[in-house]
Amino acid sequence: MLESLRSARGVFRSLRIYYGDQDRRAAMDRLYARFTSPGDLVFDIGSHVGDRVAAFRRLQARVVALEPQPALVRTLRLLYGRDPNVCIEAVAVGSRSGLVKLSVNVDNPTVSSASPDFIDAAAGAPGWENQTWATRLEVPLTTIDALLRKHGMPAFIKIDVEGFEAEVLAGLSAAVPALSFEFTTIQRDVARACIEHCVALGYRKFNASIGESHTFEHPTWIDASALATWVAALPAGANSGDVYACLT
Repeated sequence: MLESLRSARGVFRSLRIYYGDQDRRAAMDRLYARFTSPGDLVFDIGSHVGDRVAAFRRLQARVVALEPQPALVRTLRLLYGRDPNVCIEAVAVGSRSGLVKLSVNVDNPTVSSASPDFIDAAAGAPGWENQTWATRLEVPLTTIDALLRKHGMPAFIKIDVEGFEAEVLAGLSAAVPALSFEFTTIQRDVARACIEHCVALGYRKFNASIGESHTFEHPTWIDASALATWVAALPAGANSGDVYACLT
């Protein structure tokens, strides 16, 4: 009972944070409009409470929303379950199909993770104080390649899975037009692995945003080497951001 109350409080906290700022919403729409047009398909991997789903729908894109946390799946279904242009799948995404152990942060579900290394890196790190991952769930796991076979080619894939990003990209064997993945300064090695995989897939143009700014840090697209250097030089206080990779 206590855990259910904590879970509900964590979800409501996320709803307030991610839906309550109109300026942030406008910035998000401007950013994603670079990658999507009305009618395009988008994969939202790690949908959380669906604020990106909302942005993609405002841009009239069709969305496949992937989220393994039961409390967040219920939230997504309440918000978007009646929208015929949103498909909600209660799965995690990784390098293989099967099952995976998910560590749930009940009080702050946005940082729940399938990566033990992420949780180890967060322990005692500045900016990650008082975070706990006390609940373990076994959840179904799929791959981007499997999603492509099921749903077709998306114009854009957004990946935000708290340290599991390299695993997600390892399940993609051919490039889609554009994608983004989250990075953190506590796991720059994961960002480096993601950049390397993107290069192997054929991506040549990169940019990035810090935190929830939804604003590119670089006035023009840069190459992978410049991006890797920029990530390596970020102060720890930058905490997190998103890398954007584009084929053309």
